[in-house]
Amino acid sequence: MSSSNFIVDLTLFILVSLSIATWSIAVIKILAFRKEAQQSRDFLQSFWADRTWKGRYNAAQISQGDFAKLTKAGFVTCKELSGEEGEGCDHQELQEILDRELRKQLHAIIRGRERGYAELASIGSTAPFIGLFGTVWGIMNALKTITATGQASIDVVAGPIGEALIATAVGIATAIPAVLVYNYFMRQQRVHVSELDGFSEDFLRQAMRNQKQWSETC
Repeated sequence: MSSSNFIVDLTLFILVSLSIATWSIAVIKILAFRKEAQQSRDFLQSFWADRTWKGRYNAAQISQGDFAKLTKAGFVTCKELSGEEGEGCDHQELQEILDRELRKQLHAIIRGRERGYAELASIGSTAPFIGLFGTVWGIMNALKTITATGQASIDVVAGPIGEALIATAVGIATAIPAVLVYNYFMRQQRVHVSELDGFSEDFLRQAMRNQKQWSETC
């Protein structure tokens, strides 16, 4: 826009930048979720297809993704507990230690997956107000111009005020996609975390059933 109002132009520039950031995060997250979904399917298929503890360990070592990371952390803990760290611990204590380590890894995975969500939430909540600020500033300058010139014709008022109102429209147009994308990814995140949590419990049960084989993992 060819405007002499620096503040309004700066506001529009900020909003356009935030919009680009929103769609960039959306594209990155969509690709990440698709990649994770494929990796999860491949890993879970190979993990449950093998009935042996050693075979499942090998499946985890050659796989990628969040489920594989969680499983690797579980196997590492099992290996450690089969040695001196688990010496003197009863069955219940070993189960609690393994469960705690799985939870720690699960929380680390969640934190990694949540990157970008705070930015989307911030954009969705602040963009309308940034646009409103540009509008108020533009209208204020337009009124100053009218006062200085003493003219209030439509030709004089329409341009500055129309440009100022565009800032609000751009702010809303920036906020709506950010909110929608944020809500979509949060739902996907909840489903993913629920699946990881369920798998963590399944792994814990399988590990305790195969406690005698912990020392075989390397």
